[in-house]
Amino acid sequence: MSPRSKAVAKTKSAEIEIPERLYFRIGEVSRLCRLPAYVLRFWETEFPQLKPIKSSTGQRMYRRKDVENVVRIKALLYEQGFTIAGARQCLRAENKPERKQSALPFPATTTNLKPIRQGLHEILTILSAH
Repeated sequence: MSPRSKAVAKTKSAEIEIPERLYFRIGEVSRLCRLPAYVLRFWETEFPQLKPIKSSTGQRMYRRKDVENVVRIKALLYEQGFTIAGARQCLRAENKPERKQSALPFPATTTNLKPIRQGLHEILTILSAH
């Protein structure tokens, strides 16, 4: 097999090889991750990151990202000892993009803010009167 044909998701206890495919049935994910199908169905209710689509026959179809999330959740719960709530919070924090405070669009030199402050104060006085 070529190096591109399979990707490897690493966990502490074992390496799980995820084949390069678009969709996986729940039974396939169960075998790949060595988890019972009922655990996967339960995790779907507990982790919003797991959203397998359902085929026309009602079969759960996991995308690659879903399988990677299952591997990550398994590592958090079984290897790192997180609770369900703790793992959910950890995943949420991992997926949240870092927000860096951007510079203000004002020039570096500060302008005289006294007239602006005075104008805002006058507007506030007018609005408070009504």
